[in-house]
This record gives sequence, C-alpha cells and structure tokens, in this order.
Amino acid sequence: MSASTPDPADPVFRLHLGGKMAVASTVPLTSREDLSLAYTPGVARVCEAIAADPDLADDYTWVSHTVAVVTDGSAVLGLGNIGPRAAMPVMEGKAVLFKQFAGVDAVPVCLDTQDVDEIVATVRALAPSFGGINLEDISAPRCFEVERRLDEALPIPVFHDDQHGTAIVVLAALRNAAALLNRKLGDLRVAVSGAGAAGVAVTKMLIAGGVNPDQVVVCDSKGIIGRHRELTGTKAELAETTNAEGRQGGITEALRDADVLVGVSGGQIPEAAVAGMAPGGIVFALANPTPEVHPEVAARHVAVVATGRSDYPNQINNVLAFPGVFRGALDARATRITDGMKVAAADAIANVVAESLTAEAIVPSPLDPRVAPAVAEAVAEAARRDGVARR
Repeated sequence: MSASTPDPADPVFRLHLGGKMAVASTVPLTSREDLSLAYTPGVARVCEAIAADPDLADDYTWVSHTVAVVTDGSAVLGLGNIGPRAAMPVMEGKAVLFKQFAGVDAVPVCLDTQDVDEIVATVRALAPSFGGINLEDISAPRCFEVERRLDEALPIPVFHDDQHGTAIVVLAALRNAAALLNRKLGDLRVAVSGAGAAGVAVTKMLIAGGVNPDQVVVCDSKGIIGRHRELTGTKAELAETTNAEGRQGGITEALRDADVLVGVSGGQIPEAAVAGMAPGGIVFALANPTPEVHPEVAARHVAVVATGRSDYPNQINNVLAFPGVFRGALDARATRITDGMKVAAADAIANVVAESLTAEAIVPSPLDPRVAPAVAEAVAEAARRDGVARR
C-alpha cells in the first residue's frame, strides 16, 4: 500500500475520517419559542436593524469572531500545487487550530481557480460573511498581489500566514536568540536563503523589528539579490533595500562572516557555507520536513539552532502567531493588520519565555496556553495605537 493510499489502520487516516470540524449551534432549539427567536419571525427584526446599520453585524452575527481560511491549493505544505480538494485537510487543520488556541471560528474556503483576478473577486464577494481573511498556501509571486489587492479593497484584516506568520515567529525567535547571546538586533549580519513568500516577509519583518537593512543579504535560487541583477517586483525592492555591500555569488558568499542564517527556501546548504559564518552564530533552518542544513550539523558551528520541525528544539511554528493575531485584530475590530501589530505579536511571543531562555528554548512551545492571549492583547493594543481599531 502506497503512502497516499488510505489505510484504515493508520491513525492519521482514522483521525481525518469524516473531516476534523463541524458546525455547532450556540442557541437552544428545543421549542416553538426557540424557533421563533432564532429564525422566523424574530430573525427579521435583526436583519432590519443590520440593514439600517451594517456595523451591527459585528454584534448580532458570528462575523466578529469568524475568519475565512482561503487557499487555491497552489503551494500546500511541501507538496506543491496539489489543488483545492487535496488542500482541504490542511485548511481544516488550520481552522481547528484557530478554535483551539484562540477561540476564533474559521471556515475553510478552497477555491477552484488560480487566477488572481478570480481569487480577489471571489474573496471580496464572500467577505461580508467574515471578520477577517486568512490567506493560506497560495504560491508566490501571486500571493503578494492577492494580499495587496484584498487589503486595499476590504475593511477587514487580510493576512497571508505563509508570509507573515512565519515572519512574526522568526522575529520573536531572533529577539530571544540575540538576547541570550548578548547581541543587539541592529548589529547582526543576516543572510536569508529564499526569496519567495516567506523569505520576502521575513526580511521585511526583521527590518521592521530592528535589523539594519544594510546588514541583510537575501539569496534566491540564482544567488545573491542585489543591484547587479535585473529583477522585478518584490525582488527588485529587496535589491534596493538590502545588500549594501554589493555582495555577489551564492549562499556561501552570503554566509561569509554572517551572524544569522534564516533558511526558508527548501534548498540544501553545504556545511562548509555554515562554517564560514561568524563565531557564535544563529541558524534558523526552517524548510520542512528537511531543513536546509541538518540541526546537528549546524550545531557544530553556531550557538543557537532552530527548525520548523517539532522533533528538534526551537520549533518556528506559525501556530505561535496566527491565532493570537486574529484574536487581537477581531477584538479590536481592526480594519487591517499593520506592521506595528506584527511587531507587537513578535514581542509578545518572545516575552513569554524571555525570563527562562536557553539555547534549546528561545521560543515557547506551540502548546503553551500563555501565547495566544498574550499575542491577542498586544495586537489589539497595537491596532489602537496605529489607528486601525474600531473599538
């Protein structure tokens, strides 16, 4: 039996049988009076009130605590472009994580189109049913345009988790790794391996959080990004804002004397390249399931190692970020998610374990119940500071 063939004895398939979520009523429906209040005729009064004042939908429907988890199935986990049906188990999983960790109700929406215009139009049409939009597993570079256009068009938060969730947790982890090593973010020389959705967002988030852009070098599959290359879109922006030294070459040249490696590419990095880093360095090898450099290999040359895996210390896991980010944004009834809200989320994650740092524990466990409430409170406060909160 192949790995993709359902095996009734396999606990993974047993767990997923029938799906991982369901809809439950929050009101009683046991009498005629219950029906008259929850449905006709009583419901008409609520509809009329919302028609007169659309903002009342936040108070009298599920909108204020519900997000859509939207994908086109084009970049699912490490599986690639497997389409909307095959993406559904991941979207269901995302939805139950929202509920478990932050009490946010989430609905998987798997779209049978990979056309940017169609995705944007469909999500815009669906948006009145939700308080926020979590974009998921949409391939780069289309994901950048989808998020930008929806963010501009909708009065509710839009958040591409593959970009920003990863970036928030990376910033939190780097804050604590630097603190552990008595370093300042602004002094760190950082190499980012990967210039897709996560790589671009991580780079921008680190800079927003205090890393000096002149000290950042980003690599894609063709080598170091800089003004020496003809580039367009987000990569052209990176070329203008990073690599102040004008480095050229590949990841080995990018890592020479670097203090930090953030791997979000999936490509393998040779040990010799890691050995060229500055002493006492930091490696975040986040490709999953196979890190860019094996953690035990990286540990020969650096002081702190993190991965995207749960079977090694320091798992950089998006679940540390997205439930609390949306909980906070919904609580503040934010119209969008700002850079300030993302940085606040990273600070909150870092602070959960700031008093007990070790090289093997620079971020909280994904199961730590303190994380989502701390992130939610910080994000809501930042939304109010940034002027995007409606309460």
